[in-house]
Amino acid sequence: MEMKIAIQGIKGSFHHQVAQEYFASEFDLDECMSFPELVKSLLGNQAHKGVMALENSIAGSIIPNYALIDHNNLHIIGEHYLDIHLNLMALKGQQIDDIKEVHSHPMALLQCAPFFSQYPHIKLVESGDTAETARRIQEQKLIGIAAVAAPIAAKLYDLEIISAGIHTIQSNKTRFVIVKTQNKEWPKEEINKASIKFELDDTPGSLATILNVMNNSKLNLTKIQSMPIIETPFQYSFFVDVVFEKYKHYEKAKKILELMTTHFKVLGEYKKGVQ
Repeated sequence: MEMKIAIQGIKGSFHHQVAQEYFASEFDLDECMSFPELVKSLLGNQAHKGVMALENSIAGSIIPNYALIDHNNLHIIGEHYLDIHLNLMALKGQQIDDIKEVHSHPMALLQCAPFFSQYPHIKLVESGDTAETARRIQEQKLIGIAAVAAPIAAKLYDLEIISAGIHTIQSNKTRFVIVKTQNKEWPKEEINKASIKFELDDTPGSLATILNVMNNSKLNLTKIQSMPIIETPFQYSFFVDVVFEKYKHYEKAKKILELMTTHFKVLGEYKKGVQ
């Protein structure tokens, strides 16, 4: 039986591109139009693994996805960094002056805002997925409407790229994580990155103490993201990524952190991706 991979979006989306690059073997695709749908696919055993965007070098963290991974007890088993190339595409034979509306995911539109400020006649319309808009333009033969999407979408849906690389900052990367319902993927000697979540007592210096433990244990902190705890005003959960050379250093730190925090949870232990 072929492995089934759940992605947010459809063929031609950035999630599809990540799945193609990350998984060496053939796989079936489960196209989900939202991240909660993707989680449901995994929990219902419709898909074996899922691909989720977690942060972008321009727009920052996708905070709801941290909560989805945490609340549904998913495990991060890998990561993949993708260079994002955003292109304006439409049915063949059109110029930018012919375009009245551009439809795309809000994150993509945000990353191209300065480009579109040069064209006040174009209305920007948010949609659920970059590639879905590209497909709809081709299927419905929509004149005067363009999509912002990846080059793979233009190729798949036979659209013409009117303007390439329209994102503001050319060094534009998104970090995607590979998730599944179990975390038995890598032997300890191959693991060099971990994602953890913890909560602390509301005492001065408690976070600084935790960070010192990580530093003293030879862990390199690569990401820290705080999220408010809904039930407790002005209290926060911390989502942290650490990299390390030896698993034993991380294991030692983990035991100390379990004692020092009011709540401690491992979200994933995996091999770090190439940036």
